[in-house]
Amino acid sequence: MNILKKLTMPALAATMAITALAPTAVMADSSQKDKNNWRNGAIGAGAIALYGLHNHDAITSVLGVGAAAYSAKKYEDARKQQSQESSDRARYHRSGSSSNYNGGGNYGSDRKYYWYDGHRYYKDNNTGQRVQVY
Repeated sequence: MNILKKLTMPALAATMAITALAPTAVMADSSQKDKNNWRNGAIGAGAIALYGLHNHDAITSVLGVGAAAYSAKKYEDARKQQSQESSDRARYHRSGSSSNYNGGGNYGSDRKYYWYDGHRYYKDNNTGQRVQVY
């Protein structure tokens, strides 16, 4: 029975490590999946901390809390980065309902307005010419 107690924690830690790291290697370029993996790692590390608290094991508790805090920080960083990337994409592709507004109140003109690098442009759909408005 004593050997079972000694092997439970390393087996649990190995399972958590394999579960957390294996999907990351496969989906390395997906920011949403990375973010989810950090969140799941924080939840799993929190469960390990609770296990340590329940069994009065200070080392397991401290390691679990530390890993949960680290994973939560990385999750928050990934969430902020994803939000910034989304904001940048929206700013780059902003067109809205006034995308075909020609300045005189007529919609459906031959001009396509858009933003690029902080400046307003339009493209003349007849000639293909691009003009900076401001």
